[in-house]
Amino acid sequence: MQEKYDLIGTNYNSTRKADPYLFNRLLALLNPSAEGNYLDIGCGTGNYTKQFDKEGYRFIGIDPSTEMLEKAKESKSSINWMIGKVETLKLPENSVDGVIASLTLHHWQSLNRGFASLHKVLKPGGKIIIFTATPEQMRGYWLCHYFPKMLQYSMIQMPSLETIEKSLLKNRLAIEKTEKYFIKSDLEDLFLYSGKHNPELYFQTKVRQGISSFSSLSNTLEVEKGLNSLEKDINSGKINDIIKNYENKDGDYLFLVVKSVE
Repeated sequence: MQEKYDLIGTNYNSTRKADPYLFNRLLALLNPSAEGNYLDIGCGTGNYTKQFDKEGYRFIGIDPSTEMLEKAKESKSSINWMIGKVETLKLPENSVDGVIASLTLHHWQSLNRGFASLHKVLKPGGKIIIFTATPEQMRGYWLCHYFPKMLQYSMIQMPSLETIEKSLLKNRLAIEKTEKYFIKSDLEDLFLYSGKHNPELYFQTKVRQGISSFSSLSNTLEVEKGLNSLEKDINSGKINDIIKNYENKDGDYLFLVVKSVE
């Protein structure tokens, strides 16, 4: 079966770059050791994996998309790239010291099997650093005003914090720390809400193509209608009122630090 990101991976690297701030937070929260072995699950084209490699950390990058991994392999690194899914990891038990899982939970076929698999390969005392968004946070995106159906579908596939917590506990894992992330104006990784402070970003076809909600969950007519409405509101200044109406304190995305409860 063709993976979703096989279809959108062609120009992915032109808009989905490792953001310095996000990388530094992943680095700080993971706190890796130069002697350790680490896993980037759902690594895509490996933009963040490669940043860890440049800092001297040993990483395995796993993704189900052949297209993505071919892009990842184009630049030289010491990273071990593997095709695969989180639910069926072909790694030895207790073989990795830590895991990063960035914007990938909503693509998993099963949270329970995914976390069971990660628990199996994670060494005692190891961490899993998750970067995700919850449906509750996504209701605060002003994109809901222009693309309601697309955001509705996006929220349906995004697991809630409660669902994540329950699934983790079933697999002897628990959230040790949460950290809210609010979109910064200089964000370099152009994922779904990257245009929070720069609405014009969404007029760029290549930006929308690198976002799974636009490329896989959207309706062409809704996108066209939403972009037309967005353009009118930018020109009139109405967009400022709409953005203000969606201001909230819940954060736009969320970092989760997960550890074994054993």
